Amino acid sequence: MERKVAIIGAGISGLLACKYTLSKGYTPVVFESRSSIGGVWTQTFETTKLQTPRSVYQFSDFPWPSSVPEFPNHSQVLDYIVSYATHFNLLPRIKFNSEVLGIEYGGPSDEEVQAWDLWSGTGEPFNSKGKWSITVKDTNSLSTEVYQVGFVILCVGQYSDVPKIPEFPAGKGPEAFRGKVIHSMEYAAMDFERAAEFIKGKRTTVVGFQKSALDIAMECSAANGALNPCRLLYRTEHWNIPDYYPWGVPLAYLYFNRFAELLVHKPGEGFFLSLLATILSPLKWGFSKFVETYVNQKLSLAKFGMVPEQSFHKDISSCLVSSMPEEFYDRVEKGSIILKKAPKFSFCKEGIVVDGEASPLESDLVILATGFKGDEKLKDIFVSPTFQNHIIGSPNASIPLFRQCIHPRVPQLAVIGFSESGSNLYTSEMRSRWLAEFLDGTFKLPSIKEMEKDAERWDQYLKRYSEKHYRRSCIGPLHIWYNDQLCKDMGWNPKRKKGFFAELFEPYGPLDYRPIS
Repeated sequence: MERKVAIIGAGISGLLACKYTLSKGYTPVVFESRSSIGGVWTQTFETTKLQTPRSVYQFSDFPWPSSVPEFPNHSQVLDYIVSYATHFNLLPRIKFNSEVLGIEYGGPSDEEVQAWDLWSGTGEPFNSKGKWSITVKDTNSLSTEVYQVGFVILCVGQYSDVPKIPEFPAGKGPEAFRGKVIHSMEYAAMDFERAAEFIKGKRTTVVGFQKSALDIAMECSAANGALNPCRLLYRTEHWNIPDYYPWGVPLAYLYFNRFAELLVHKPGEGFFLSLLATILSPLKWGFSKFVETYVNQKLSLAKFGMVPEQSFHKDISSCLVSSMPEEFYDRVEKGSIILKKAPKFSFCKEGIVVDGEASPLESDLVILATGFKGDEKLKDIFVSPTFQNHIIGSPNASIPLFRQCIHPRVPQLAVIGFSESGSNLYTSEMRSRWLAEFLDGTFKLPSIKEMEKDAERWDQYLKRYSEKHYRRSCIGPLHIWYNDQLCKDMGWNPKRKKGFFAELFEPYGPLDYRPIS
């Protein structure tokens, strides 16, 4: 049996995929375009730190050092990742400075593949007739080499490399502006000293309201104060939280235990659970209001006109909840950060023009913290137009992955780390373990049609609770339900707590799934 597996990307998901395929006797080779491991943690802002408590963002078999605070900074997170890779001897498996230009499936024709009833023709991970060819460029020598493997794991993530730039009418884009326009990706690529010098003394406008935008605004505010205040242009207010203890109650007890999941309709649930979710829906509304009133009071959102229209539950279901930087609204009050709602805007010579306003927002520098085109990045790695279309799916549906890992129509390939959660490390580890068990023959996949139906059920869930943000493929408040499915596939007991009440009310986290010695 073919034992060679290619893993593309040496971020957290790639390292986990490497570790668990290695544990099953496979020979993983990891292609990483950069010169180091860590993915998004290799290029951050000076003020970046972990958004979730470290207890949720940790490897199940490799605890954080006790000296690290609850919310580690970027250097501490990267050190932790490197320590993990070193401890499990993963570094020798990685080919650094190796950019994957494209992957191409060879063997059965497109027509044959599309006629299969079972994934890869048999429902098993490998097909003796099929191989993937991976074209890799050495970014130092610029030479290329083609590798052939029996299985590919894509760990390219959503948040790097392909920036999402807003579209503008002709003549009203960045080209009309006499100042400088960059994406947050370019700002993160600067070293901290250069970044500080770059924004110093400039009238800066930051576009966006997610974590990157907030961090950049804080750095601009610190550099320039109220003399050259940082404008933060945003489209929609979100429930960015000051801490994880609303009114003294850990957020995990409201959203990350089995009881909390009883309050929402789940993909593939039976009649009883569906009825229960309907009956308990007022409690879901109450939990959301409980958090909203705390955040509003703690951050004085009403005072600044920043109370979101949507519920906290909708934001957390869309993975759109960020940690608010300390003293953010103090800076707003002191005038070093100016908040400006702008559903639509364009550029002019002097700066930015908000639709409906006559006077431009004069700027020297505009930083677009507008996210990334993760789906385009995923699509472009395939040579075949057929597979490009399959992997992205319909523009009116989420990325159609069974168990958020396997595309029913793309053989001998898995995706780890694309679908989001409240803690991507925790979720990627569960998926990597599930995939390793599948590769090892512990279970077979259902038919292609059954997998497509399952992906459709998840799409319906995402649209119900995330609405317009469904393509983020966020499993946010359904960690346990999702992990239960993985556990059942692997033949594990999904119930990991001791006792009925603990099982129902205690929050679940990575250590609940730690390997048994």
